[in-house]
Amino acid sequence: MANILVIDESQQRAMEVCAGLIKAGHQVAAVLPSALDLISRIEEIKPDIILIDTESPSRDTLEHLAVMSQSMPRPVVMFTQDGNSETIRSAIKAGVAAYVVDGFEIDRLKPVVEVAIARFEELQTLRRELAETSRKLSERKIIEKAKGILMKTRGMDEDAAYAALRKLAMEKSQPLGKVAASLVEMAELLL
Repeated sequence: MANILVIDESQQRAMEVCAGLIKAGHQVAAVLPSALDLISRIEEIKPDIILIDTESPSRDTLEHLAVMSQSMPRPVVMFTQDGNSETIRSAIKAGVAAYVVDGFEIDRLKPVVEVAIARFEELQTLRRELAETSRKLSERKIIEKAKGILMKTRGMDEDAAYAALRKLAMEKSQPLGKVAASLVEMAELLL
């Protein structure tokens, strides 16, 4: 059972959405008329999912979602009447996991929420993998730079420079990347 924050400027539609969510086995955390103060409301309410029902998402709404997506990502489901391809792209870029055109239908609610959760989880996994790959690549570049400094200043070959870095990392009980970064920083100060 997911705890869902509903955002809908129409109180009547919001009541229908809430009834559909409860029927689908979910819990409604809160109902908001707009995405203003979204970050502070999410911190307060702590929903699992955000569901937005709107005629057309405003630029402000999409901006609030983009900020939320960076600082405290959640699956976002958007039901709308706006099928404009530019709006769809903007919504997806802002972090919307499921963008459903032609509005809200109770029968489609459960599978749409499940798809949004699955897409969100997959995207989060990809983001973590990308961040880890970027970190490793950055660390590798620093190690290569540190080896280059040792090779140039100490007249070592590549294997000897790498062995010296590894030895220093073991002596200091620090990761190789951290030792290499320290060496590069010192070299920049001294050279």
